Amino acid sequence: MERLFGTDGIRGIPGEYPFVPSFLRVLGAIAAKFLPREKSFSPNGTVPKILIGRDTRASGPSILKNLALGIGAQMRMIDCGVIPTPAISYLVPHLKAAGGIVISASHNPAEFNGIKFFDSRGLKISLELEQKIEKAVKGISSRKFSGKPVLEDGSKYERDYADFLKSIFPPALDLSNIALVLDCANGASYKIARPLFESLGAKVHCLGVSPNGYNINRGCGALETGPLRTAVSALKADIGIAFDGDADRAVFCDEKGDIKDGDFVLGVAALRMQKCGFLKKQSVVLTTMSNVALEQFLSKRGISTLSVGVGDRHVTQALENNDLSLGGEPSGHIVFRRFLRTGDGMLTAVETLAALAESQKPFSKILQDFKPFPQVIENVKVSSRIPLESLPHFQEELRKQELALKGRGRLFVRYSGTEPLLRIMVEGPKLNWVREIARNIAAAYRREADLSPREKIHGQKK
Repeated sequence: MERLFGTDGIRGIPGEYPFVPSFLRVLGAIAAKFLPREKSFSPNGTVPKILIGRDTRASGPSILKNLALGIGAQMRMIDCGVIPTPAISYLVPHLKAAGGIVISASHNPAEFNGIKFFDSRGLKISLELEQKIEKAVKGISSRKFSGKPVLEDGSKYERDYADFLKSIFPPALDLSNIALVLDCANGASYKIARPLFESLGAKVHCLGVSPNGYNINRGCGALETGPLRTAVSALKADIGIAFDGDADRAVFCDEKGDIKDGDFVLGVAALRMQKCGFLKKQSVVLTTMSNVALEQFLSKRGISTLSVGVGDRHVTQALENNDLSLGGEPSGHIVFRRFLRTGDGMLTAVETLAALAESQKPFSKILQDFKPFPQVIENVKVSSRIPLESLPHFQEELRKQELALKGRGRLFVRYSGTEPLLRIMVEGPKLNWVREIARNIAAAYRREADLSPREKIHGQKK
């Protein structure tokens, strides 16, 4: 049996293992058994409570029902409805819950869904706890569950989360001079985003706020920024912001229609926090996917960087272990640990808009000296994750291209933890050159892995 948890919870296609009713019920029962045991949670004799949220996928309510059947009377279940993933992260410690569950596949297409577990601190559960849950569920072949689960209505808690976000924005500022385009990806932020930013004074135009259960992330959101760029240009807006399906990441667009990724946002945030005295140890956590130019940019300004593996879990762990205050990924997962211990796209938007309002500059000019190296990402669709070390000709091509890039750029190759893709990232001084290198590596993999002609290679320029 394959490993149940990936880099961000459990992902799959509803109707296929592990997203089948019998397994989901067992998973709910095991999660209810283990979550209250976390060291940071100390029950006082009452039944521990668990918060549950989801995004807008049509499969969400069915998954919720089956998880709830498994949890049963072991915990008080509070159903927060459609709500951003980071809201559950915030609300769990705020409401002194034993843990949280979010039913979402984040940026994946609508046919996928996922399950993320949070401990009582609002952090994604540890690898150790994931392994305990995996071992426990694999030891149970089947179990019968009966009765109707009791889910308490927790929709009111979305207001607590919105108030928290609003409280972060400096009271001396407002966004009355800012015209803003929001793309909510037909996802979890579709209800909360507009009123939040309008309450801060912005003139808001929204995209991706008509979810139907099947259009989340489809042609919109953080991974499909074409509509955002078009709307910003057409409306002559000052800035555009696109969230992904569960709103734990944000990607920005300047007034010229150019996309600004997480590296840009981290640069803005680091300088602002340094100026305000909030940047602990004058250090920022980046991942191996961050642009080398960002490290150089921050270093020249007295800010050191700590590089970790890809995934917001690694960023969060590094922040916790080193007691740092800022970290993130180019994908738009940014952690402002002073406010919240996990990545939050809407919090990132609030902080970035505050920086824009303070600067009194166009968004394109707010970090004028930062010039990222051209970076290309090639995504190769795969049917299985063939060990890369078992492909000698592919490894030979990798060594050849690494030698060509030595001292002038870098490359990074890995399988995605959330999608059936091999990701090839190449970075260097000239766009055409790095694009050619990425395509050569992708072609070498495709030849040796003997992929079907239907499994096309998709490229994406950053």
